[in-house]
Amino acid sequence: MTMMHEAAKHIPQAMSSAAPVAQGAMMAATGYAAGRGLLGGALLRNPLVLLAAGLVAGYYLHKHQDEIVLAMSKATGMGKDFLLQQKENLADLVEEAKDKEGQAAAAAKPEQPSA
Repeated sequence: MTMMHEAAKHIPQAMSSAAPVAQGAMMAATGYAAGRGLLGGALLRNPLVLLAAGLVAGYYLHKHQDEIVLAMSKATGMGKDFLLQQKENLADLVEEAKDKEGQAAAAAKPEQPSA
């Protein structure tokens, strides 16, 4: 029980810094954990309860559809930017390794006088 109290203390801090989609996911996870602890697993397996939960989730998804689409497109754009940046970094590392390899080969090879 003390672990739930400890986790409950940190929820407001986590909720204030999270995106709306993440807030909804945290609220759903918290609600599921609290419901399971209070009601037990039998009620959560009831098809009518699952149907009601699906309806509520669908309502909130429809209500906040624009914000969800905006957050997902922003996340997709950030993912693409991250991948492009990592690709550039990898190309720079490969080029740097080739330069070092070329310098090491040039230093190891003795110069031959031209005749």
